[in-house]
Amino acid sequence: MSSRSAAPTLEPPVPLPVTPASELATISRLRPRETWALLKPYWVSSASKGGWGLLLVIVALSLGLVYLNVVFTDWNRLFYNALEQRDFAEFRTQLWRFCWIAAAIIIASIFKLYYTMMLQMRWRTWMTEQFLDRWMAHQAFYRIEQTRATDNPDQRIADDLRVFTDSALSLGLGLLSSVVTLLSFVGLLWVVSGPVSFALFGTEITIPGYMVWFAVAYAVIGSLIMHFVGRPLIGLNFQQERYEADFRFMLVRLRENAEPVALYRGEPVEQAALTGRFGRIRANWAQLMDYTRRLTFVRSGYGQFAIIFPILVAAPRYFSGQMTLGGLMQVSSAFGQVQGALSWFVDSYGELVGWKAAANRLIEFRHAMESAERDAAQRDGVHQIAVRSASAPEIAAHGLALNVPGRPLDQPLTEPFDLRIAPGERWFVSGPSGCGKSVLFRAMAGIWPYGAGDITVPEATRPMFLPQRSYLPVGTLAEVLCYPDGAAAHPRARLEEVLTACRLAHLADVLDTFDNWSLRLSPGEQQRIAFARAVLQEPAYLFLDEATSALDEETEAAMYTLVLERLPGVALVSIAHRSTVARFHTHRLLYRPVAPAGMAGKTGQGGVGAVSYRVQASVIAANPAADPGPEGQDGAGQQMR
Repeated sequence: MSSRSAAPTLEPPVPLPVTPASELATISRLRPRETWALLKPYWVSSASKGGWGLLLVIVALSLGLVYLNVVFTDWNRLFYNALEQRDFAEFRTQLWRFCWIAAAIIIASIFKLYYTMMLQMRWRTWMTEQFLDRWMAHQAFYRIEQTRATDNPDQRIADDLRVFTDSALSLGLGLLSSVVTLLSFVGLLWVVSGPVSFALFGTEITIPGYMVWFAVAYAVIGSLIMHFVGRPLIGLNFQQERYEADFRFMLVRLRENAEPVALYRGEPVEQAALTGRFGRIRANWAQLMDYTRRLTFVRSGYGQFAIIFPILVAAPRYFSGQMTLGGLMQVSSAFGQVQGALSWFVDSYGELVGWKAAANRLIEFRHAMESAERDAAQRDGVHQIAVRSASAPEIAAHGLALNVPGRPLDQPLTEPFDLRIAPGERWFVSGPSGCGKSVLFRAMAGIWPYGAGDITVPEATRPMFLPQRSYLPVGTLAEVLCYPDGAAAHPRARLEEVLTACRLAHLADVLDTFDNWSLRLSPGEQQRIAFARAVLQEPAYLFLDEATSALDEETEAAMYTLVLERLPGVALVSIAHRSTVARFHTHRLLYRPVAPAGMAGKTGQGGVGAVSYRVQASVIAANPAADPGPEGQDGAGQQMR
């Protein structure tokens, strides 16, 4: 019988919820004021001087191209008149004239594209820096993830900003070119098309410059039809970007957790989840296909009929002898320019839809960051945990009460308590699983605002926190080891010595190797890397949140011994479930449930207890054997502070 169990039989994945029509309508809104608030900042900033210079060059080249098109339209008249009159000398002259006109158009087009791409990157760089600053400031990235205020911030910064800046310039310059083209050709078309007369109910009516009015009517009708048919594409493009980002995120997450998935034999479940996510992409894509088909039908019909429309309208004057062949071709060319300028909305609608979807996603992301900034200052008007610097030599908490975020009100997690952690003291934090011990560390770090009370931290002191799952950035091992400092912060010999002390001597030869170390190193090696960071940075206060959970007891003892030997004055605060860790500490902080025992196992929002806890401090007995453990009094029987 095979030792490998059979793969589980799975039911078809449950379809993911479809976006309600009301939400689709909301994300499809035009929001002009908020869009302008995205467009404006770069152009009024101190960094825009070079951008304005590039923009002026691009505008000049655009105007030059419009002028060349005017010249080319006049060339059409002369060239086709020469053909009609069989004037070979004029024909040859116009061929040479065509060569320099075409060369000038090619050169101007190349430089316009080159400088436009340069300006796109300048603008995108500035906006990316601004969004990154706001995303990282006040740890907004952490609060957004906590509240799920928006999806896929990475995709919005990487992709939506690119689409927004690139398309904004492309559409803006296209609109400018269309306006200038319209102003340049509308007078010409008015003159060359001449008036048209017809009888209506016995009254003769004359319309001067009738081709201009035909061009306006043609473009207006086409634009209205285009917008009516294609407006839903804004929301559908918005959703498509979201679904694509969700699918990509799940693929990356599977790659980063390849080993545990393989050990669990979780491939069928992961494949079903990925198939479900991709199903949303397919379903949304089907709607995109449908609306794009309609839009393409309208746009193609509009464009194709525009080729023959001016000739049909001008044909009566040509066949009556009022217009030469050259004049007919000039009218056709001028009509095409005017109609094309008036049709900017029709021709650019597809790009407009993609740009507006990106703009709406950036607006939503900016709202999420603004909400995080407000939340960092004051959350719904309730008192928050304030973390301040003080001249006192110890970390102190006064009236500290921890809450769990909830609507409409937060849920109490702990009763108010006071705590002082003096230099050199070593505190062991214990209590039932899910009681919120890690929440205390988050409050000490200033990233958990939910609750009340004050925490003071000694000035010029940066407490160091080692979570259970250490963060290893993608880079060289030296950069990983020195994080968050740069790799040059410590000499190589020092890095090698610390690796050896943390039982990682086998990694000393790969300090300059670039890799995704979170996938290459085992959990135990990653936790020892975290201890190596602590030894390197020599913090005055070190908080360990299950930082040895992946280590055996002997290696765990070696890491604690190393820290206490290398950092004799450090204040050590540890969360651990192993009782063996208690012997390295002098004080205990114990979470005791206030609710009845039958409620203690219940958990609430955020993975922490729904019941309230009383936090008590005591001294750990000098003889570990005399310590009755977390549920009893300490050996000395002394209650702290």
